Amino acid sequence: MKFPILCVVTLLGLTLNAATPPNVLLILVDDLKPAIGAYGDPVAITPHLDRLASRGTRFDLAFCNQAVCAPSRNNLFTGLRSTTTGLYTLGLNFRHAVPDAVTLPQYFRSQGYHAASLGKVYHIGHGNVNDDASWSIPHHKELVIEYADPASKPAGRLTREEAMFSNYRGDSPVQDLPRSAAWESPEVPDESYADGRIAAEAARRLLAHAADPRQPFFLAVGFARPHLPFSAPRRYWDLYRREHLPLTVNPAPPADAPGYAIKRKGEITNYDPIPLSGDLDADLQRTLVHGYYASTSYVDAQIGKVLDALDQTGLAANTIVIVWGDHGFHLGDHGSWTKHSNHEQANRIPLIFAGPGIAAGAATQSVAETVDIFPTLCDLAGLPAPRVPQGLDGSSHAPALRHPGTVVDTYAYHAYPRGGAKGENFLGRAIRTNRHRLVEWKTIGAPADTAEFELYDYWADPHETHNLASAQPGIVAALRLLLAQHPEARPQSQRRP
Repeated sequence: MKFPILCVVTLLGLTLNAATPPNVLLILVDDLKPAIGAYGDPVAITPHLDRLASRGTRFDLAFCNQAVCAPSRNNLFTGLRSTTTGLYTLGLNFRHAVPDAVTLPQYFRSQGYHAASLGKVYHIGHGNVNDDASWSIPHHKELVIEYADPASKPAGRLTREEAMFSNYRGDSPVQDLPRSAAWESPEVPDESYADGRIAAEAARRLLAHAADPRQPFFLAVGFARPHLPFSAPRRYWDLYRREHLPLTVNPAPPADAPGYAIKRKGEITNYDPIPLSGDLDADLQRTLVHGYYASTSYVDAQIGKVLDALDQTGLAANTIVIVWGDHGFHLGDHGSWTKHSNHEQANRIPLIFAGPGIAAGAATQSVAETVDIFPTLCDLAGLPAPRVPQGLDGSSHAPALRHPGTVVDTYAYHAYPRGGAKGENFLGRAIRTNRHRLVEWKTIGAPADTAEFELYDYWADPHETHNLASAQPGIVAALRLLLAQHPEARPQSQRRP
């Protein structure tokens, strides 16, 4: 008797899947570079991300469009590069530049989807806010800066990073507020931190969606770790043996690179005990590396809970799952920490797709950018090609996901600004092929002959030890032709009154 019943259930499932558009589960992870087992990292303990990769296709050459949180998330949701919008900083909402934009979740809403968001999705803080128009229901906000150990905050006072992420409007300048701990590792449950609570809420949302399977959903689940502070329960720190953790093999800036191209300390100095000037000693470096990997394993476990809920509710067969890191992370390479540069460790990201129609256990060499996700998801979901007011800068990589040997694009484009000597719009625009990266540095709108260049060969010099621009003018010229196919960057957008 069981066999016929099983056949009927299976037939009903197939009929439902054929009649219902695929759901979308978009998992965003803050500051996550490809420090993942499935990407070949020999240290990372990430069984759940590895499991997802075994069910889908990973992009081995995926890059953000700008290595900082708010602009990168704007790139994702508007489908526009920072050089198109002129949004290069944390504090400007994208609707100042493109007020009529139809975002990725908005477009899915227009096609009958229920769109919702949990955790760190848009960058909320530093003067920036959520985009209510993107979602069917109010955003479920959680903390980014959080401690479970009272000793991590001086006398329980509001700290610098907490203030910035809460859009602080106090009387004291943020830099007059105290610093908080760069890491902690108490013996606490996963849900003591926001990411654990977000995973639990995502599981509840999936259970609710399973009760109405004919209503397609677009669910964005944003995790904060491994963003600083490296706050994670002790058991994730205990996964790693400190003496086995690697320190960078290239602590020096690339030879012959412009000094302004190198990322200095920046945000990390808002945490204690990071020195405000000078180098970090080896012991402190190893602790930060330990904290980054522990935080990555912690968020991997939370992603595993969401994937388990997707399986247990029966939604997995008709859900496209995407894991996206908003940008990479420097861990001492070139003497840099965190992001904010045009170099490899800040710009290469993990990007994994799994679900109906996507090849399983595969990798693609098609070179992808964050802005490609918008058209790719629409293509995979079988939606009409999006014709949105802002236009789109990316391409659909669905052909590479269905047939991983397909190469849709051979290079990525990204950018990062630096303050000029007189406060002008000084920008580094980059082309990254499967082998090289060219960075052009100049003031926006200035003649091409005023530019300085960086060139790196990742086949011969994967650690960017030497800027080859002066030694290989032919490659510089060829990559400049690719760069010339892109319009001049838009200057920094200004906040509207």
